[in-house]
Amino acid sequence: MGLVWLLFFCGVSSTVALDNGLALTPPMGWLTWERFRCIIDCKTYPMECISENLIKRTVDLMVSDGYRDAGYEYVGIDDCWLEKTRGPDGRLVPDRERFPSGMKALADYIHSRELKFGIYQDYGNLTCAGYPGVLGYERLDIDTFVSWDADYIKLDGCYIEPTEMDSGYPAFGKLLNDTGRPILYSCSWPAYQEDKKMLPDYASIAHHCNLWRNWDDIDDSWWSLERIMDWFGDNQDRLAPYAGPGHWNDPDMLLIGNFGLSEDQARVQMAVWSVLAAPLLISADLATMKPEFRRILLNRDIIAVDQDPLGKQGLRVYKEKKIAIWTRELSQGAYAVAFVSHRTDGAAYVYRYTLKDIKLPEQIYDVQDLYHEEPHRIATPNEEFAVKLNPTGVKFYKFVPRFAKNEDLKEVVLVKGNSLGN
Repeated sequence: MGLVWLLFFCGVSSTVALDNGLALTPPMGWLTWERFRCIIDCKTYPMECISENLIKRTVDLMVSDGYRDAGYEYVGIDDCWLEKTRGPDGRLVPDRERFPSGMKALADYIHSRELKFGIYQDYGNLTCAGYPGVLGYERLDIDTFVSWDADYIKLDGCYIEPTEMDSGYPAFGKLLNDTGRPILYSCSWPAYQEDKKMLPDYASIAHHCNLWRNWDDIDDSWWSLERIMDWFGDNQDRLAPYAGPGHWNDPDMLLIGNFGLSEDQARVQMAVWSVLAAPLLISADLATMKPEFRRILLNRDIIAVDQDPLGKQGLRVYKEKKIAIWTRELSQGAYAVAFVSHRTDGAAYVYRYTLKDIKLPEQIYDVQDLYHEEPHRIATPNEEFAVKLNPTGVKFYKFVPRFAKNEDLKEVVLVKGNSLGN
């Protein structure tokens, strides 16, 4: 690292916080990476290459198919949008063949559809795919992004030592603040430190970033999804306290609508991500989205759980016999509860749990099935709550208190048959 950059770090106060007023609820949108990776051969793959045509097509579908109106507002271009070298003035240059109109024109198109423009860069001297990174060009690149009217910056962490991130990411965030433009700041800071078995300073990360990738990249498979859910459950005590309005843990993109998940498994991801108060960032081809996956992504009741204004990250409260229960406290005393099966055999089973198992206060609840397959039910402290789970499936409920005081319990006449049978 050069002397000038070291001097710059020394001039940045560690107390300067991100101050952009954004991400008061978890960000929602669409990103290129998981589905389209680094496809740059537009002659062979004209509908899939990273290009302005792909972005415009996606923007149009986000509007026409209801994603924008459901809350998905950011359209993000991940790695591989650049030329391999900077321009003669040192500025970043979008690939001239794939983005012939330039990024400002593309941002204008996105904004004209009432959506927001996101772009990727890397804190190192190269991006993960080998394109120019920001290191040594921080001010110039941020000036470029502002001139393009960017609304979201994802800053990756390849080709830089993880030990340098504790000062580098805050410094970059301060430069973003100084522009006066509200730009959502997505950091990959802790993911690289977790990979090196370091203990990230999540208090500082939450102080300086709107969202941050915590761990491994997600791949399009149930195996990968399970690993990430397990990791978040195993590490929740040191992660959950730092999530809240303006700053969120990010377990990575939604796989829903791609190739690796069944409909049941896609429902699992949507449910658990909403319990985790995770960013909902689709990475799929909206042009080929099957109706059953589109219904999952546009489920307003589940989106409302994710976007709950209390902003409290949920927890895995139970894990036994290949069943996990995830519970999230919501505003107005309600709770979201996801029952997840990790069984892979071919039968559905009925499981029974008490409110203590689910870690809910003991009172009477009206219970809504957020996937709208069951009628409304009642849950009480003095009987078990029955749940029928498909293999690698989920049941996702909202528990709404019926009474303000536990004394009211004795006044309730229980309705027979409000639990599932065998």
